[in-house]
Amino acid sequence: MSLSLTSQMLLSLVALEHLYFLILEMFLWTHPYGRKIFGHTLEQSQQTAVLAKNQGLYNGFLAAGLMWSIIAPVSYNRALALFFLVCVLIAAVYGGITANRKIFFVQGTPATIALLSLFFIH
Repeated sequence: MSLSLTSQMLLSLVALEHLYFLILEMFLWTHPYGRKIFGHTLEQSQQTAVLAKNQGLYNGFLAAGLMWSIIAPVSYNRALALFFLVCVLIAAVYGGITANRKIFFVQGTPATIALLSLFFIH
């Protein structure tokens, strides 16, 4: 069964969110905007920039996988969407527990809604 238009739109939104995270973490981490978003001083952001770039790259992989699920053949697009949304949810739970509770809501809520759409909207 192909993904519903609603599911495709929700998957796209989650993918765009992770592209935004990629940009923040890979390119704007030490920039005033990035420091404001993450609440870091210039010194903190400079000391953690390499780690942030690595984290941003992983967010890019999540975005790529979510977009792949939208354009993949019907025979496995739902499985891809399920896999990558569960990856996002695991990351959201882990980040919410270990780094900042807000991560759970910012990442986890859109992914949960998109995941539910896979099961309840046809």
